[in-house]
Amino acid sequence: MKKILTASAIILLVCLGLYWGAQKLDSSSGGSASSKKDLIIYNWGDYIDPDLITKFEKKTGYHVIYETFDSNEAMYTKIKQGGTSYDIAVPSDYMITKLRKDNLLEKIDTSKLSNFKYIGKQFLHKSFDVKNEYSVPYFWGTLGIVYNDRYVKPGEIKKWDDLWKKKYRDQILLVDSARDMMGVALISLGYSVNDTNSKHLAQAKAKLDKLGQNVKAIVADELKMYMVQNEAWIGVTYSGEAATMMSENSHIHYYVPSEGSNLWFDNIVIPKTAKNKKAAYEFINFMLEAKNAAQNAEYIGYATPNLAAQKILPKSVRNDKQFYPPMSTLKNLEVYEDLPSSKVQEYNDLFLEFKMYARN
Repeated sequence: MKKILTASAIILLVCLGLYWGAQKLDSSSGGSASSKKDLIIYNWGDYIDPDLITKFEKKTGYHVIYETFDSNEAMYTKIKQGGTSYDIAVPSDYMITKLRKDNLLEKIDTSKLSNFKYIGKQFLHKSFDVKNEYSVPYFWGTLGIVYNDRYVKPGEIKKWDDLWKKKYRDQILLVDSARDMMGVALISLGYSVNDTNSKHLAQAKAKLDKLGQNVKAIVADELKMYMVQNEAWIGVTYSGEAATMMSENSHIHYYVPSEGSNLWFDNIVIPKTAKNKKAAYEFINFMLEAKNAAQNAEYIGYATPNLAAQKILPKSVRNDKQFYPPMSTLKNLEVYEDLPSSKVQEYNDLFLEFKMYARN
């Protein structure tokens, strides 16, 4: 009898082990064994307040399975392979165009989102989703200029052309991005950041060449460190990076020239392979609630496109023109379009020539 009980106990333990192993696998990898009460989210790392996930689970009874990626390309590959049925993903603007072209996204019925009305009109109808059929704005930011007030007086730099002043010789850091730096030159010439006219692109490259004597280095992540350590006066970078620099060095400020710049978006989408669309809609609407969107914005530190949420944010945040530029500036910001591969190569080639010429 004892042997029978022991065998039974062993069988029971094995079964329980298999069960919990499956549960653990499901919760960590978003496996196909997910139930109708699971919501599988694919997002950038540390890009949502964990308390909001807990709040959503308690409110709805859904179990959130949260996976992360570190690049749009990695996210695209995983979704295209289809191994995991993600219900929610958060790609950036240009990647939405690619996902849509490859028929990897579900259309989103905004009539099912009662809180969609809180998204500011200035953040809708962008080139990557003109009819707002496939995405819901999550966070947004800009490309601009960071400067150290130990060396540059506030208001001294008002437009992109100011970067070419001789007084800044060997004191400017540029982000290592063909699209961004060619875009800066194009804007300074009065052209669009999405210009494909070869003559205009050649003019932009020629203007960048003239900036070369002011360039201290063309870098990537190092730009943040150099600015924080007071090793350069000025840098061209993104608002999110600028926010980090400012939190670590009180002498650093961020400015977006009013004549124009790049406006980027990270957006919520529903992949074609989603198995729990009902939960996906509930989650999107939940994140669009003013209090939740404001809480998320404070946690993340990026700008929210949710106007109702902006009103709840501390005045010091919502009135910060460095991260919430006035409409006079916003109206001149452009979202990067998905250019033909031949033009992308042209941008890259011209920028490479500039880097070889610049003092770096």
